[in-house]
Amino acid sequence: MLEVRDIHSYYGGSHILHGVSLDLKENELVCLLGRNGVGKSTTLKSIMGVVQPKQGSIRFDGGEVVGKAPYQIARLGIGYVPEERRIFRSLTVHENLLMGIKGGNGKSAVENARSVERVYDLFPSLGKRRNNKGGHLSGGEQQMLTVSRTLMGDPRIILVDEPTEGLAPLIVKDVLDMLATIRKSGICVLIVEQKFKVVVNLADRFYIMSKGQIVFSGDREALLAADDVRRKYLEV
Repeated sequence: MLEVRDIHSYYGGSHILHGVSLDLKENELVCLLGRNGVGKSTTLKSIMGVVQPKQGSIRFDGGEVVGKAPYQIARLGIGYVPEERRIFRSLTVHENLLMGIKGGNGKSAVENARSVERVYDLFPSLGKRRNNKGGHLSGGEQQMLTVSRTLMGDPRIILVDEPTEGLAPLIVKDVLDMLATIRKSGICVLIVEQKFKVVVNLADRFYIMSKGQIVFSGDREALLAADDVRRKYLEV
């Protein structure tokens, strides 16, 4: 579904990604692991067009997306959940979700309303807070709202940057359960995370980055067997 091949991305004159390649197949949940500052977030931003790779290819459903603007990539069916969450704190949960509806999606007001209700069906705890202001939600609820708002754009893939950062352990479990629910609904998920223990039982496959390059690729069994790789490249 998503094929990233040999991408090189820069911030100004700084060469950040050095030939990154990865894949995301139908019905997969994949995790991109690595320490802070190795290029994980830049990889997601490059896929989404926020950062434009200067070399390489990114293909979604067989079509090239390098060179397209972020809104064009979103309309193709790729959703992006930034680490900063970026909820509208003065708007209610319901109003935040409505902001996630893509313009020109061809749906009627009734159909868009049904999309909101489907989100509430997936995440009942969010439905209970539908009239609360975004700024009054807990960190975990804000993360749930950010992801749910992305779902309002009907993506086939979502890219999620550090979804558990700064959250208490009990809230982390809720966020991971949410991502598992999304995957079960048929949406592919690519997560960026620092600590492999947080996601080791969640993802189907794993990539590890170091200094802007992929240094490991494999499934859960392979990752657990790679003691030297984990000690060298991951937070424990």
